[in-house]
Amino acid sequence: MLDANDIALVGVGVGVKLLLWPAYHSTDFEVHRNWLAITASLPVSRWYYESRSQWTLDYPPFFAWFEWALSHAARLWDPRIVELDNLDYAAASCVVFQRLTVIVSELVLFLALRRAVRVIGSSIQARVAAALVFLSPGFLLVDHVHFQYNGFLLGILVYSFVLALEGRDILAAVAFAVLLCFKHIFMYIAPAYFVYLLRHQCATRSSVGAAAMRLAQLGLTVAGVFAIAFGPFVAMGQTQQLLARLFPFKRGLCHAFWAPNFWALYIFADRLLSIVARMAPQLVTADTSQLGSSTRGRVGDTRFAVLPDIPPIMTFVATLAAQAPAFAILMRRTCRPIHLIQATVLCAHASFMFGWHVHEKAVMLILVPLGLLVAAAPSQRVLRAHAVLSVAGFYSLLPLLFGAQELPIKASILLIWVLCSLVLLHADKRSAWECLTRIERLYVLGHVPLFALAEIVPGLFGRMQFVPLALVSVYTALGVGYSWLCLAAAFLTNSSP
Repeated sequence: MLDANDIALVGVGVGVKLLLWPAYHSTDFEVHRNWLAITASLPVSRWYYESRSQWTLDYPPFFAWFEWALSHAARLWDPRIVELDNLDYAAASCVVFQRLTVIVSELVLFLALRRAVRVIGSSIQARVAAALVFLSPGFLLVDHVHFQYNGFLLGILVYSFVLALEGRDILAAVAFAVLLCFKHIFMYIAPAYFVYLLRHQCATRSSVGAAAMRLAQLGLTVAGVFAIAFGPFVAMGQTQQLLARLFPFKRGLCHAFWAPNFWALYIFADRLLSIVARMAPQLVTADTSQLGSSTRGRVGDTRFAVLPDIPPIMTFVATLAAQAPAFAILMRRTCRPIHLIQATVLCAHASFMFGWHVHEKAVMLILVPLGLLVAAAPSQRVLRAHAVLSVAGFYSLLPLLFGAQELPIKASILLIWVLCSLVLLHADKRSAWECLTRIERLYVLGHVPLFALAEIVPGLFGRMQFVPLALVSVYTALGVGYSWLCLAAAFLTNSSP
């Protein structure tokens, strides 16, 4: 049963989300409307072939079935929502319906966090941290304005963690397999689950026979989930088509707005070196065809003027190497469920820093499990890293909402959340703000003049419209990278959260 605090939290969350309805929504709004139409109007055999709209279905089958289920309600609400040829339909009835689906589906996250708090111990710290995750600027800005379903999906991830904390590894594996069949971005953290389940479920058994039985049970269960999801499409001979939709490697190294990771710093360095090459060509050798290009860094084939081009395989190798600390944590003599969450944070962090075509919204894949660690009475080092990463990660999402109408909304949401986080979260009886070093405080406060420069007076840059976005990406990338190093050091030198 929900208590008064739970009801109040849901009420505040729903109230804020309702107020955001008139705000801007991105092309993702039409993406999901079109997926409603595809799954409602076409037989299953045509779902992954339909291409009348550029927003083709490119999520795994379970998400397609999720859209199919929603499409039945959409047809009753407004039949025009599910018409295939009704592109860019955004009547008030459509907006209300789709925003409602996000609010309702996000209850999965709320219930998962509520259960996690009970498992962790229901302390004030745990309840506050869980509430901050639920009311995260990432969900408010991305899901309820920009328009996506990250809260629902990350709620399944939290449920998987809870099952692991409860000692039910098989069910935790099933939940994570289901999640992968909803959205394949969670492959970023699959290595953490793979190693953890092998160590915790199979390698710690007293006999070889018992370990083999556990491994067989685990493998068959997970394989069964994937068979249910992908089996019908494989049977229809759609394996190649499905893979082409799920893994479009023709996209460039970075998204149009650089995610705050290592590659943002790499691109920025290339831009600076290209300026040097134009001013002093004798000092720097550059590809003259790329000098002054305004398209480098957009969706597509990313080319560099000075630094070497980066192929997808290089990002894969770099990501795998950067995940080594996560594997080291899981290979300790004692492997506990809390180590799975730590390893997940590091795997997600490494993938965010070095992955191919990373979206800035993927920072939520780090912050949600990190929020659970903060809920479990963290060390000061973890709380410091959480504070820096939260400010940098959430701030990096602000350019997604570029309209003047959204300026006070996004600024207020971020400011209120950051203040609550810095004051209410504690470690060793010290608030998060008190735990920060002087340099970390200066970095956090540096987002204020950055906001003024990038959001309030961007006209100072004239025709160089990329400069404010580049400044945001580079500055926040420094915080994201710093927090990754801090968390890796904290987890490796201390087995407790």
